[in-house]
Amino acid sequence: MADRHLFVGQHSLSLAVVAAALSFISGCSLPAARSASPRNFLTEITPNVNQQADSNTSQEKALVAQPNQAYKKAISKLIQQENIQRLNKPIPAEFQGKTFKDIKVNSAIKAVAKGTPDKPSGQDAMLKPIALTFDDGPWPNSTAQALDVLKKNNVKATFFVVGRQVQKYPQLAQRIVAEGHAIANHSWSHQYHRYSEAGAASEIDKTADIVYKITGVKTNLFRPPGGILNNGLAAYAQQKKYGVVMWSADSLDWRYHNANVLLSRVLKEASTGGIVLMHDGGGDRSKTLRALPQLMGELKKRGYKFVTVPELMEMQQKDKELMARKG
Repeated sequence: MADRHLFVGQHSLSLAVVAAALSFISGCSLPAARSASPRNFLTEITPNVNQQADSNTSQEKALVAQPNQAYKKAISKLIQQENIQRLNKPIPAEFQGKTFKDIKVNSAIKAVAKGTPDKPSGQDAMLKPIALTFDDGPWPNSTAQALDVLKKNNVKATFFVVGRQVQKYPQLAQRIVAEGHAIANHSWSHQYHRYSEAGAASEIDKTADIVYKITGVKTNLFRPPGGILNNGLAAYAQQKKYGVVMWSADSLDWRYHNANVLLSRVLKEASTGGIVLMHDGGGDRSKTLRALPQLMGELKKRGYKFVTVPELMEMQQKDKELMARKG
């Protein structure tokens, strides 16, 4: 009260004014359950101020994130366009309308070796190119899991897709291309019977059309289901200047459901410029997925570098161009 009397005295206020002021203050005071002291009042309002500050910070972060997200989307789109442009390049003339199981590559890929027992050491050590290929997808779960493993190990592969599966699971076909893998034609229905020319055309052309519609890639590689070369499909593909891609190392993962057997088979048959056959669709591929990380690790130890089938073809073309210049 002493402070209040001093305040009144200094300003010569009447008792009536003081009473009115006190009445106003009383009416604006906090409820009786709370303390009316200034310190406690500040304590009560501080959380609201902090909440407002947190809200402002969140809004600022959101505003900063928007340009970052837009930037990431733009970069992702550019990468996908680059992948599509690369995959739409025509295959070298020497492979058009031809059937091959591997690709003869004279020059290997220069890299710094780690000095492992199966790989030469030294600054000029060379890595041997090899292509991993997957058939019969896209397939729910297993194709996505295979892509996850490949991405984790920074490996690119070639996927021979079935047209009706692309129609069912377009997002998986899009992911194959978006992540830099090659995509190729494996017929529409994956049947083994003999085809008329019109039937073969439907199987291959429908698949090419759906792949282009979904991914933007014009396929120029074909693998006949079951590796059958005499039922009309391969003949039509050759007529249309597809490269008909077979394989030099067969995992037989459709027959043997044992990861160790798959691993030993591929390691035994692996070779420079070789093409490895595996499956990401057509059934239970859990053993293939289980063997895949170890397979890639063992092949790397033995001096192999993973490339796509189109990259293998480009390497052979560059070899020949180099030899021609030297000659």
